[in-house]
Amino acid sequence: MNKKIHYTELGATLFIPATHKDISKIIQGNKYPNLKSIVIDTEDSISDNDFAYAIDVVKNLITSFKKNKLLVFIRPRNIETLKELLKNEKINQINGFVLPKFSLINAQQYLDILKPFSHQIMPSIEGEELFNTNKLIQLKDILVKHKEKIILVRFGLEDMLRQLSMKRRCEDTVFDITVTSSILGNFLAIFKSAGFGISGGVYPCFNDKNGFIKDVKRDLKEGLFSKTIIHPAQIKLAHEIYKVTLEELNEANSLLSSSKAIINLDAKMGEVGTMSPYAKLILQREKIYGIRDEI
Repeated sequence: MNKKIHYTELGATLFIPATHKDISKIIQGNKYPNLKSIVIDTEDSISDNDFAYAIDVVKNLITSFKKNKLLVFIRPRNIETLKELLKNEKINQINGFVLPKFSLINAQQYLDILKPFSHQIMPSIEGEELFNTNKLIQLKDILVKHKEKIILVRFGLEDMLRQLSMKRRCEDTVFDITVTSSILGNFLAIFKSAGFGISGGVYPCFNDKNGFIKDVKRDLKEGLFSKTIIHPAQIKLAHEIYKVTLEELNEANSLLSSSKAIINLDAKMGEVGTMSPYAKLILQREKIYGIRDEI
């Protein structure tokens, strides 16, 4: 397998329809040089009428694609689409796959199909399992056995809202709404406690800069990382927020360099053993995104 991608390397992940007119330029890293990861979508953003054309586009892209610093993933429409794409002799040029509608019904089949391949994956849980703790735990137990291939676990935010017959306003994060907050809190507790990273859900109001900033900052507060984005204007904003403050960096260095069990962190107690995982994430973010002023 190729070097394991850490989820902090994904940054803002641009989801783009396979039929987008500039997709070839984008995946070669020419159009958005600051973009770190992209998902070529053949699922929700492609109509049934355009599906065959979208698959032909993806096959041609794989054949002509030259690997670069951009992390490239494909979201197949279903298991049959995944099987078809894996037949391409140059499929190893891409980094991996987002597995849509990942559920107890198809989880093992997805994983068995990908077992002979070196691709890294991001399962996306979007169905009834979101609302059932026992089923989420079953999915977690399945995924733990394949942790070496999994970058992070995704959840279908718009799918969640659809099943609840809800639509959030631009000024609200999903953590401002009681039902979605409780669902995601449960999701986070199950998967993050098992060592999985969790991506941030899409923010659909792509012209609302302040709303997007609020959404990403709340993601970070709640332990989510790698924002699903649908517009290139969101790339720079997300990456700016992923930078760390000097205070965060100093605290992380103090925690990781101390030989004591408990230290003083600017009049706050710092337990070295319990805070070290968080401190390591801060250093990882600083290495990739740098230091920022508060925004």
